[in-house]
This record gives sequence, structure tokens and C-alpha cells, in this order.
Amino acid sequence: MSRQHLLTVVVLLISSYHAHCVDDLDNGLGKDYEWHSLDDGLKLSKETDKPLMLIIHKSWCGACKAFKPKFAASEKALELSKHFVMVNTLDNDEPDDEKYKPDGGYIPRILFLGSDGEVREEIYNEGGNPQYKFYYYDEGSVIKAMSKAVQLIPQMNARSDEL
Repeated sequence: MSRQHLLTVVVLLISSYHAHCVDDLDNGLGKDYEWHSLDDGLKLSKETDKPLMLIIHKSWCGACKAFKPKFAASEKALELSKHFVMVNTLDNDEPDDEKYKPDGGYIPRILFLGSDGEVREEIYNEGGNPQYKFYYYDEGSVIKAMSKAVQLIPQMNARSDEL
């Protein structure tokens, strides 16, 4: 094989791998959402002044498996997602930084971050267990938190009237 052919094959393999990774960013949480990796999401959040919504989940977790189709099918959550930079981390993509575990490392965990990258701990599942504030199990609790985030995060205040 010539050097040119080898280079072409390598480029095609890399492109195919990248396309595969981008397509899989939904991790079962819905292909209609505009998902980003955490690193890209943090950059985009800062550039656009949009808050970031981070869903941390695991492939082996029963509660995560039950939550995913509910979130994926939610038209209201999809509508609200337009106000956020959407990120979900699966398995080894979970960030190590302790700031992403404000009250523990349980899963699934949903956090809202300002465009400065800081976790907004005042946005949590108010109807859930107070020991696990960032645990969400259904569409309704997530929608309430998303709606609250739209109103509380300063850079979203101007857009909250669109809801």
C-alpha cells in the first residue's frame, strides 16, 4: 500500500471514529437534544453565556436505566434544553473534581452550572430526598429544576419570558 493510500485510510478511520463518538453523545438520553462533551460544553457555556446542564449517569445503574427513556421522551425537557448547553457523562466520562459531587457521588445526578463553570447548588430536586438533592428519577422533577434554572441564573433572566 502506498503512503498516500495509507494516509487516506487513516483519515477515513479517524473521521469515522469521530462521527461515531459524536453520534453517541446522547448515551440513551435522547438523540434530539444537542449534546456536548463536558470540556466542549464548558467552553461553549462560557462563550455563549448559557448555563450548562450536566447529567451524570452509569450504564450499569438501574435507576439511570429507568430515568433515560423518561427524559429522552420528554417534549417539555427538550424544549427547555434549548436554554442550556447540554452535557451528559457516562461511566468513565464522569468528572473527577469534587465540585461535581456537592452532596455525594450517587447516580443519576443532575447539576446546573453557570457560564463561569461553577455548580449552582441552589438548583436541585426540591421534591426529592434532602440527603440526595441532585438525584432525579422522573421527568417532572427535572422540568421543575430546569424551569427554576432558567429563572435563577442571571444570564437566563432575559430569556425566561420565552417559556
